[in-house]
Amino acid sequence: MELRKDPVTRTWVVVGEPENQSESPEACRFTSGDPKAATLLELPPGENWQVRVHPHSRAFYRIEGEVARSADGMFDRMKAIGAHEIIVETPVHHRSLEQLDDAEIERVLEAYSIRIADLKRDARFKYVAVHKNQSSGSSGECFHAHSELTATTFVPRRILYELRAAREWYRERERCVFCDMLRQEIRQKKRVIDSAGDYYAFCPYASRVAYEVWLIPKSHHHQFEADRGNRRQLASLLGRSLRRISQIAAGYHVALHTAPNTLQTKGELSDYWATIAGDYHWHIEILPIIEQRTKSHSIEEVYFNARVPEEAADQLRRLDASRC
Repeated sequence: MELRKDPVTRTWVVVGEPENQSESPEACRFTSGDPKAATLLELPPGENWQVRVHPHSRAFYRIEGEVARSADGMFDRMKAIGAHEIIVETPVHHRSLEQLDDAEIERVLEAYSIRIADLKRDARFKYVAVHKNQSSGSSGECFHAHSELTATTFVPRRILYELRAAREWYRERERCVFCDMLRQEIRQKKRVIDSAGDYYAFCPYASRVAYEVWLIPKSHHHQFEADRGNRRQLASLLGRSLRRISQIAAGYHVALHTAPNTLQTKGELSDYWATIAGDYHWHIEILPIIEQRTKSHSIEEVYFNARVPEEAADQLRRLDASRC
């Protein structure tokens, strides 16, 4: 496997097949436990583990080796160096993230933080991403509740877009665009769904899909892993948001957006570090998977969303967000 860059869109694409093509065993290895897994968080004596990390069985990236970036005529290529991990959220099979209590969700968030901080110590990795796909269909890798984490030697295009926009906003106004956005949402009260302490959940003004929700702290911080805010409040808000969405959607995608690895001192990102602590703001994006009849779609990356965000926010506010 290797990485190839599209010179027009600046998108890195993984090409080739993962080395490990073995079929998954009949018994869920997330339930039974994997000898290669690491229990991240210490629990009181006598209690079983809750959150564990497994190496992905069909990893896109390998941690060993050098990046070996090279030219192929006008094109760029490099080895698929990085990390690809599974974060198991509960030892109980068929129990989804939104069904966990606040303390359990907090442990999952803490696991995210620990793994991001650890992988950012490797200067080869420019970005560490955490995402989760929850679906009732058969396309998912495993029905056992889990998230995926990838550390890459490049910054994903979506994050590059955010970095550029945030830097330009800060350069013109000396303010964080995310802070400005949240202040307006709180003031207008049209799209805010819920809040818990310092954290707010709202439907973005230009939502890409129906019932899209963002979670963001009011207090500014560019790094999720270094933010010492009240994680229990964030866990409570995340759980309530997912329980609302699970009542109207067949599944959802969750993506944690945090700042890139600032150990990078040269290359395409070096210019961002002068203001990134002030211009970027970590947040969580939730994109529901809606049935075909109301499905949002995009053509040439222009999104078409039939559900007006203000209406979506009002409907989500009315849904029961108590534990499943």
